[in-house]
Amino acid sequence: MEQQFQGTKEYVASEELMASVNVAMALKKPLLIKGEPGTGKTMLAEAVAAALGKKLIIWNIKSTTKAQEGLYVYDTIQRLYDGQFGEAGVDDISRYIKLGKLGEAFDSDEQVVLLIDEIDKADLEFPNDLLWELDQMEFYINETKRTVKAKHRPIVIITSNAEKELPDAFLRRCIFHYIDFPERELMEEIVKVHFPNVEENLLNAAMDVFYHIRSLRDIRKKPSTSELIDWVNALQLGGIPTAMIKEKLPFIGVVVKKDEDLELVRKEKNI
Repeated sequence: MEQQFQGTKEYVASEELMASVNVAMALKKPLLIKGEPGTGKTMLAEAVAAALGKKLIIWNIKSTTKAQEGLYVYDTIQRLYDGQFGEAGVDDISRYIKLGKLGEAFDSDEQVVLLIDEIDKADLEFPNDLLWELDQMEFYINETKRTVKAKHRPIVIITSNAEKELPDAFLRRCIFHYIDFPERELMEEIVKVHFPNVEENLLNAAMDVFYHIRSLRDIRKKPSTSELIDWVNALQLGGIPTAMIKEKLPFIGVVVKKDEDLELVRKEKNI
């Protein structure tokens, strides 16, 4: 029977998210995850790998990343250097072929989870350049005339912060899921994963402030889940009385990170 993802003790996933992960695995398609920063997109891949007992390979995408780097690179500089100093085996080109993260995932003896993180940071051609490899699960190394074919199709999770639109041809090949920002009930569950013994009144007061800040129309950077968790921790460590949380907004710089947002929050702290 196919393994099913049911979340982990450390990662609280909604029913819809778990279903999307399992559908993507069953259909053997990449899972494209979008959502605002702090909704656990990257942590999802870690949770899937941990839950299924599989190795996680992370390919962090930057604005300069090229698709070729994920397959392999040919280290011509090292070969030239070795040739100048008379190193043995310099004629063996395969010594200078280094597999990238996608290549590692394909070449693994066991199925792995491959995270392609923040794909929208790369140029517009990047997703299209990966289409064939993600479809066929293989690529050709021209220098050694070798085809690297996936021994086991990796579980591919791709994250995007929606900085750029992804090509339609790429989207057609993915299962898509948007992680909604957690409602209060789910958020309480998430916080309690980190602090099982958190005092209820403190947590309720912190969440009142947190969701009020997120609701402010002119807020420039809405606070994320990780910032709420950090704030609850700071409030606990500081021994802050619950009654002071809404009135004084202690350690609010843990949650609000922009000057203009801080000014707005202090002006409109009628919670």
